[in-house]
Amino acid sequence: MTSAAVLTAALLLDAVFGEPRWLWSRLPHPAVLMGRAVAWTDRQLNHGTNRRARGTLGFALLAAAATASGAALTALPGGWLVEILLAAILLAQRSLADHVTAVARALRLSTGDARLAVARIVGRDTTGMDGPAISRAAIESAAENLSDGVVAPAFWFLVAGLPGLMLYKLTNTADSMIGYRNARYAEFGWAAARFDDLMNWVPARLTTALIGVTHRRTGKLADIRSDAALHRSPNAGWPEAAMARALGIALSGPRSYHGQMLDFPFVHPKGRHNADAHDIDAATAALWRVWGALLCVTLLMAAI
Repeated sequence: MTSAAVLTAALLLDAVFGEPRWLWSRLPHPAVLMGRAVAWTDRQLNHGTNRRARGTLGFALLAAAATASGAALTALPGGWLVEILLAAILLAQRSLADHVTAVARALRLSTGDARLAVARIVGRDTTGMDGPAISRAAIESAAENLSDGVVAPAFWFLVAGLPGLMLYKLTNTADSMIGYRNARYAEFGWAAARFDDLMNWVPARLTTALIGVTHRRTGKLADIRSDAALHRSPNAGWPEAAMARALGIALSGPRSYHGQMLDFPFVHPKGRHNADAHDIDAATAALWRVWGALLCVTLLMAAI
């Protein structure tokens, strides 16, 4: 089977089954195993001097292991079936849509319930959030994870098969664990963070394009580029800017981390600042529109 045909099957499988709790309550998820490997490397190497070199070496070894694992699994008899199953497991469309929908559902019940729901998908402080802040956080997570969890894995699978997908997921996992600009990880996590930026450069802009072609009011590319530049990330600002314009709302803005309020600028500041559960629903619908467009692309590639 071609990579496009395998990816088409994986996209459908993930959309139908998502992350079955009965399975992952009994077995460790591949991303969890990657996280354990990153944590082990952190414990073994993140000390002493030359932390950037140590972190680069540790990340390079993990990246090589992930790539080699993908190649070995592909080479197994019936490797195409392994590819479908593992690609479906490492895509996150259904679980992302379910988590974002849960925030909208909780917000319709109470702000307290919504704070608990949104805390499951964002890393910022949620205890002091009001309804609009909760809605913005959920929508930002939807936009960023649409790129990181769906489009980027699909892109790297099409480019380099299962080895490319495994390398991307390892990189993304490492960045989420050690890619912080703080005293412990600024040097040790440098390589993982920079490589994650590199691997997400094309997917972030591809996600922006997919949001644009599935919505009518994202505006001009120059405006999206200008909005994206307001974001602290070189990549996450692109899908967030596109999503903000597609929904007509402002995203990002001030938020609190570890009790400290940080004055981040708004992305698409001219949009509505009173986002609510209906906007979260619209963001979830956007996730599925982009998924549908991506599925059409893979079907066309498979047919060709």
